[in-house]
Amino acid sequence: MWQPGYVELASTGELAARAGRLAGSLKACSLCPHQCGAHRLNPVSGQSGAGSAAGRCASGVRPIVSAYCLHMGEEPALGGSRGVGNIFFGNCNAACVYCQNYLISQRPFQEAAREVSTERLADIMLDLAGQGAASVGFVSPSHFAAQAIQAIGIAVSRGFSLPLIYNSNGYDSVTTLKSLEGVFEIYLPDLRYASAEAAVTYSALPDYPRIARLAIKEMHRQVGSRLVYGDDGLVKRGLIIRLLVLPNGISGTEQSLRWIADELGTGVCVSVMSQYYPTNRAKEYPQLARGITRDEYDRVVEVVDDLGFSHGWLQEYDSGGHYRPDFSDRIKPFKP
Repeated sequence: MWQPGYVELASTGELAARAGRLAGSLKACSLCPHQCGAHRLNPVSGQSGAGSAAGRCASGVRPIVSAYCLHMGEEPALGGSRGVGNIFFGNCNAACVYCQNYLISQRPFQEAAREVSTERLADIMLDLAGQGAASVGFVSPSHFAAQAIQAIGIAVSRGFSLPLIYNSNGYDSVTTLKSLEGVFEIYLPDLRYASAEAAVTYSALPDYPRIARLAIKEMHRQVGSRLVYGDDGLVKRGLIIRLLVLPNGISGTEQSLRWIADELGTGVCVSVMSQYYPTNRAKEYPQLARGITRDEYDRVVEVVDDLGFSHGWLQEYDSGGHYRPDFSDRIKPFKP
């Protein structure tokens, strides 16, 4: 019977040791690739920007949980009919002008009020398990990796043992990811851009393609290409790379697919997403002010086939018309 690796890590004391090492990095924060050096153990709440006490993510020592819920909209092999228990962390380390979750990702003053203790974060994990979640997903966790490991240790001591999903925008530190090996056994990163210029313009992420590719290679080193399924038919371990198709070729999805094929092989699982729609500040940018066309999406699907990818998911073309989270409702942000 499958057992999560973090249970053994907790029993040997290794999980607590890693939590301590990661927590130490909060003194001059280096958890994510921004490497802003903020002293997050004594932050000034709500401040952001390089040199501020709270750093680029405007976050301190306590994790910000903006929402948590059972989510039925993830890849089918992750949640099945039970759903994924997603925990949405506030104050993302990216600033995507088209972010669908902008109500929680880009409002640091409001989200600061949603700080919780690591004990409360563990309680949330157990609550989601009690609701019947097949797995628990940490969404946008890069800047709270230290607190996540602490909370996981507490949850394990209280009987938690579900698969854990690390669901990020791909802008992750390889050093931090190495500390997560064996803890998060399902990685669900985005590969947003093939062009650094696009990444800076639309997400304020310098050198995103290089950093995200290094991060994804590290995730692949840890869990490999093959998805490992349990007796319930759901994924327990593996890597699923998400590629959101943006209009006018901004995402460079075709180039990203070719990079995956060349560097990781076509046995890697990819999830090609058509759900883009202009929200947040997207309409301020002419290249992003419309949804994707069928021709744009069909071309990406054609490349998936031509390259020989055989594992993964392709969203229906019209997903952008109905997949629209609304975090003004923190209890049920995803409507049927």
